[in-house]
Amino acid sequence: MKFDIVTIFPRMFDSPTREGILGRAIERGLVDLKVFDLRDFTDDRHRTVDDVAYGGGPGMVFKPAPLFRAVDHVRETRGEPAAVVLTSPQGKPFSQADAVRLSRAGHVVVLCGRYEGVDERVRDQVATEEISIGDYVLTGGELPALVMLDAVVRLLPGAVGDEQSVEWDSFTRGLLDYPHYTRPAEFRGFKVPDVLLSGHHAQVGRWRKRQAVARTLARRPELLATAELDDEERAILRELMQDRRGDRPVA
Repeated sequence: MKFDIVTIFPRMFDSPTREGILGRAIERGLVDLKVFDLRDFTDDRHRTVDDVAYGGGPGMVFKPAPLFRAVDHVRETRGEPAAVVLTSPQGKPFSQADAVRLSRAGHVVVLCGRYEGVDERVRDQVATEEISIGDYVLTGGELPALVMLDAVVRLLPGAVGDEQSVEWDSFTRGLLDYPHYTRPAEFRGFKVPDVLLSGHHAQVGRWRKRQAVARTLARRPELLATAELDDEERAILRELMQDRRGDRPVA
């Protein structure tokens, strides 16, 4: 897929895109990444990308012209994008479902916001959606762009060595992940649960399901409203809910 990023700090993407799964995916050609310097699309000798806001107020605002030109350039040289994402604290919270959707889009452009914000005409006429990675404010959209890039690329076929690990990721079906353990079986007096050492795959599977449902109920119960649970997981959830209410039926 194609992934294009427009930013005033292109060097922020140098190291992260050379390392790990993301770096290997780029080397293998699974993702065609281009990072564009927004200042290249200015028309003054100072390469100005921002200005004061009409009506007054603190901070500076990204001018519309450089961003319009940048996206026009992407269209002319890279083709029509399926999505033009503006990073913004006001955007829709980024989710695993968004990562899946964008991984199937074929061509995504991310506009990295900065300063007090961007001219509203960019939101209205250029961006197809606004995305936030959390309810907090960062100095700019470069880190959110990297977060989205990482989440999207690892979903591309061939990016992760064991693709089953992607299928069982937290949030893929609306559940948090179950606990993981590795060697040694006992460390500083803390032991791995016996079921994981039993070699009984069916019991291990049931234990993992129960742990995932219990962890989600305890930490992120709102996810369960839309989680894709199988019959066994639904039965586990009913049992856990009964235990919480203290009205577990007598067997």
